[in-house]
Amino acid sequence: MPGLCEGDNEPPGSLKASNFRDKMQRWQGRVAVVTGASAGIGAEIAKDLVKHGMKVVGIARRVERVERRKNPKIEPCGTPALMGITEDEAESEELKKKLKGASGTLYPLKADVSKEEDVATAFKWVKDNLGGVDVLINNAGVASYSSLSEGPVKNWRTILELNVLGLSMCTKEAIQSMKERGVDDGHIIHINRYVTAISHYQCSS
Repeated sequence: MPGLCEGDNEPPGSLKASNFRDKMQRWQGRVAVVTGASAGIGAEIAKDLVKHGMKVVGIARRVERVERRKNPKIEPCGTPALMGITEDEAESEELKKKLKGASGTLYPLKADVSKEEDVATAFKWVKDNLGGVDVLINNAGVASYSSLSEGPVKNWRTILELNVLGLSMCTKEAIQSMKERGVDDGHIIHINRYVTAISHYQCSS
């Protein structure tokens, strides 16, 4: 999958690539939190931000999949779930190559962002270990194509708890972190999905 950051695929000497690198320099060493970082868009965003020198906290329920993106600069988050992971060698080696020489650091962190306690614990870890959040990428989301007329209600609840409440809780924690440290250039980005059928998922994201 091509890089998600604008300018990543430009020739190294091009003006566009040079301007992009200049813009990204101010983010080197700063902290980004990416939810839903175990696969897909979230994994690619986390990977690209590490390449551009950021300290990236990749939050996921399936944290072992984020752990596979590790390189020599990875730091453990102190959770038992990170210890003794059995890696898929082919995938692991490919991802290590992609992050080889990256100036940033990836910190996998296990959390379910639909749970208030997990969110609070995750952002406390970021504060205690990295100082706080400068960029939040709300990428975690779940889809269920159950209809309004048929349900089931438990599917609606799952969608709303993650796509709406989870996003809102992470946003609240990030804003508080930025305010506490006087960060006036922070970014909060919500990743939206498009589906063709009208559903609770479409309404929630």
